[in-house]
Amino acid sequence: MEVKLRTARSLVSKLSSVSSQTRADALKELRLITKLDPDSRPLVAEAGAIPYLSETLLDSSSSLQDDAAATLLNLSISCRHSLISTRGLLDALSHVLRHHASPSSSAFAVQSSAATLHSLLVAEDYRPIIGAKRDIAYSLIDIVKSLNSPPRSVKDALKALFGISLYALNRGALVELGAVPALFTLVVKDGRVGIVEDSTAVIAQVAGCEESEEEFRRVSGVRVLADLLDPSTGTSLRSRENAVAALLNLARCCSERAVREVREEGMGVVDGVADVAENGGAKGKSKAVALLKVIDGGSGSIASVFRDKRFVVC
Repeated sequence: MEVKLRTARSLVSKLSSVSSQTRADALKELRLITKLDPDSRPLVAEAGAIPYLSETLLDSSSSLQDDAAATLLNLSISCRHSLISTRGLLDALSHVLRHHASPSSSAFAVQSSAATLHSLLVAEDYRPIIGAKRDIAYSLIDIVKSLNSPPRSVKDALKALFGISLYALNRGALVELGAVPALFTLVVKDGRVGIVEDSTAVIAQVAGCEESEEEFRRVSGVRVLADLLDPSTGTSLRSRENAVAALLNLARCCSERAVREVREEGMGVVDGVADVAENGGAKGKSKAVALLKVIDGGSGSIASVFRDKRFVVC
């Protein structure tokens, strides 16, 4: 461990060298050891690498930017507190994301920066901190809605948005920044299974705030989600579970008008919701049963479903 510590300190010291080649070589080595040796990550962080790495994200060299972004992502797995407590780190990540469509940010650096945010957002305490950075949320949404964004960038941005949306007080801001139309556009027009799954995961969270109701109505969101539950569409189980969660959250958090819309559209896809109640994961099953009860509304119109013991919540 002492050898690893000396190595980390030596490499970090080279990040302040006047020689660009020395800095580049040190960055490549740091990227490699933080990827392959988890034990080295806290040593690299303690040696003071993070401020240098953050500063390098602003560099005009795409290779330096890539190595710095990848190293930060590796460190975020084991050293989240060290990253979030480093002044300027979030601003540096935001800079890369804001320039995702320009030559000043490489696609790889954009993807690594979004993935670093997703890693940080695993910690509940950091969700309000990152969510308060509206420039980050705006940039992630812009990546999602940009036609020229690489699929990997879109997926990493969606995962970061999902982490932000897990904190309830962030959801209204995401709606205000235009998340709802951007997400539904992916669902309707993209078609790639992984993208649709990740999009609906964020939609399910964003639906859990009253601000979402009008935006969902503007994009016919309830109908789109119901279509995902239609067995004839062949939608993946994960996407259907997300659609169930979104409709349930909308009914729980919004007005009676939203409840009526969910009920009306849901009546046409009872079989699809019931299939999630039967075949989904534990959470998916529970939410599907709850949604069936919302759709039924106490009318007994789908009572045959509730008599089936598979759909009884214990």
